[in-house]
Amino acid sequence: MDWLETLVVVVHVVIAVALVGLVLIQQGKGADAGAAFGGGASQTVFGSQGSGSFLTRFTTLLAIIFFVTSFSLAVFAKQRAELAGQAGIPVVEESAAKAPADKAVESGKASTGETGSGESTLPTLE
Repeated sequence: MDWLETLVVVVHVVIAVALVGLVLIQQGKGADAGAAFGGGASQTVFGSQGSGSFLTRFTTLLAIIFFVTSFSLAVFAKQRAELAGQAGIPVVEESAAKAPADKAVESGKASTGETGSGESTLPTLE
């Protein structure tokens, strides 16, 4: 499973770089007015209107692949988090963590996470 995740990450990064390159290559909609009067049309790689559909379709395809790899990386991260939860990593409850802190603030004492005897009240990892 690790090799599949690595492959998806590599494909994701390559697609992201390709998308940035394709977007930078494409001509904006505002350039059409200048091209209509002959300005800059001879200096463009694909002409004033040429190859727009190819670049647009290829960008769309790369964007779809980018979203699929993003979704699959999110699924991998969720599975990894579930495995970490099953491995015995302690989960901190919010209501239990707030109660001692509220009592210490009310009594004017600072919450340091240690008892008066020098022992820590934090949970230990196994």
